[in-house]
Amino acid sequence: MRVKRGVFAKPDDLANVMIDIEKIIPGGILCMYSAWSYYGLTTQIPQQYDIAVKRGRKVTLPQYPSFSVHNLTDSVLNIGVSSAIISGYKVKIFDLEKSVCDAVKFRNKIGLDVCTEIVKNYLKRRDRNLSKLMNYAKILRVSRILEMYIAMGT
Repeated sequence: MRVKRGVFAKPDDLANVMIDIEKIIPGGILCMYSAWSYYGLTTQIPQQYDIAVKRGRKVTLPQYPSFSVHNLTDSVLNIGVSSAIISGYKVKIFDLEKSVCDAVKFRNKIGLDVCTEIVKNYLKRRDRNLSKLMNYAKILRVSRILEMYIAMGT
């Protein structure tokens, strides 16, 4: 099956949990619902792949699967990028703390209940790094709001 020009996949591969994002959107970073779901921070099931790209970049999207592209500035795009092996594909993904900061930053878009759920689930984790989280929060200018969520969650 043709995914986009020069990229083909077997229908069985498309039914997989993850696809080779690097081939479809080179340099794209898994974010938002896709990252929250990967880290187990939310019970929401992503309806599409959320991908972050550099602001102003033109991206050609395939008809299937569904993608949601988030255009970010260089300074925000380069914070907290890591990689993970998901369903056998090496995928760029924002790390746990950056993903939590994104939930706080976009709380009005995603809903306050989803944001609260993500912060509470993060605080329950043993592998949390609060100093890293607060450092990211200061850079992304959400530290005051995040502190209120943390105070409510404890």
